[in-house]
Amino acid sequence: MSLLDALGIAASGLTAQRIRLETVSSNMANARTTRTPEGGPYRRKVPVFEAEPVRGTGFGGALQRELARVEVREVVAAGGETQMVYDPTHPDANADGYVEYPDVNVLEEMVDLMTTARTYEANTNVISVTMQMADSALNIGR
Repeated sequence: MSLLDALGIAASGLTAQRIRLETVSSNMANARTTRTPEGGPYRRKVPVFEAEPVRGTGFGGALQRELARVEVREVVAAGGETQMVYDPTHPDANADGYVEYPDVNVLEEMVDLMTTARTYEANTNVISVTMQMADSALNIGR
C-alpha cells in the first residue's frame, strides 16, 4: 500500500462523512416539515455507503485486496413511520384534527451528528499522520 492509497482512502472517508453531515443537517432542519413539494411530510434521508476496492498487485496485493475506499452511492428516504399528532389548529391537520409529522427523531440525528464528526476527525488524523510519514521518509533520504 502506498502513501497515496492511504490518502485516497482517508479522503474518500472525508467526502462520505461530509455527505452524511449534510444529510443529518437536512433531517434536523426538516424535523417539523409537514408539507413538501412531493406531498406529505418530509421523509428522513440516509446516505448509502459502498466499499470500492483498492486494486493492487504484487507482494502487497493481498493487503490491498482487503482495503477499500468508501463511496456514497445515493441518499435515500429511510422509510420510517411518520408521527400522527393531534393539533386541529395546524393548517395541515386532517379531518380528524391530526397532523402527519416526519419520521425524524432529533436525538438520533444528534447521535449521528456526533458519530459523523468523530469519523471525520479520525480521517483527518489519518491524513495528518500519512503526511508526517511522507515528510519523515523524505528527511531520511537527505
